[in-house]
Amino acid sequence: MSLAHAFKTLAFNAIGERVRSITGSEASLDDFANPVGDLGLFGPESVAWRVHAHFTAMMVGGLSSLIVQSLHPRALAAVWDHSDFRHKLKGRLGRTAYFVAATTYGSQAMALNAIGRVNAIHAHIRGTDQQGQPYVANEPDLIRWVHLVEVSSFLAAYQHLAKQPLSQQECDRYISEMTQVGHLLGAVDLPVTHASTQAQLRGFAPALSFDARAQEILQVIQAYPTDVLDKPWMALILKCAFDLMPPWVLALMGKSPACEVQKQAARLAVRLSAEPVQWMLNEQGVSAIARQRVRGQPGSLQPRRMAPGSSPLTAPAQHHVPGRL
Repeated sequence: MSLAHAFKTLAFNAIGERVRSITGSEASLDDFANPVGDLGLFGPESVAWRVHAHFTAMMVGGLSSLIVQSLHPRALAAVWDHSDFRHKLKGRLGRTAYFVAATTYGSQAMALNAIGRVNAIHAHIRGTDQQGQPYVANEPDLIRWVHLVEVSSFLAAYQHLAKQPLSQQECDRYISEMTQVGHLLGAVDLPVTHASTQAQLRGFAPALSFDARAQEILQVIQAYPTDVLDKPWMALILKCAFDLMPPWVLALMGKSPACEVQKQAARLAVRLSAEPVQWMLNEQGVSAIARQRVRGQPGSLQPRRMAPGSSPLTAPAQHHVPGRL
């Protein structure tokens, strides 16, 4: 082994341990390596593969998405009444991230199985929110809300943090690609452009509320459990998560947009700190393994825990209420 290779291996291992510490990942990459040649739902030429491979953007977008999703009382009630999200945040985010990884980079069977599990769980989740309004987790309107917030947050984070942001045409293509997942989950007539997505999100404003439950969710997310060494980085991630939110969402939460200097400072700090992690994930993350599968190189993969290169966090999702709703 050359000195350079030895250094690279040590660096990858150290970075991987930090990623696993932050995300709580214990999953395996092996499931993403087969069957050889399988393109999955999107394939490596899709914009979804490009966006979801940006680890830090997915962290930022994922946390921003959860905060905004909690503003819908009926959507939040489905989570509040049927999960342990407030007490096991890493696990909850991990299940969301596993779903994103499976539907983006998994084989077609893996993606459809992940969607089928979510639909089966949602079919049994129903109740009444604090205002006495009934909810059903698989209600198309609630699925639409969750989907629109998620895809717009991921896209906004990528545009904010990527060295080469997408063109407007590519943004529209990403939104259009992601409707495939939304429709399979039960949403109907989803928008296929970035502009129409923003307009539909704004249309939900009368139904939203920054009530006591939403405020508690925000406190839980702001207290994200990390090692002392990782807390400054997580503070930057959360800062960027708020910087992505539209002004009308911040106003609903009683917050003002940060000044441009603060936004750019946080953006630069996150970009620089993310470089080593992205370097490792570009070679060993989920997207890298999926590309090998598509190219017919199942290869020399050794069993290993997943260092999530496609999503904010990664963990098995089979036996829990997924983090999408």
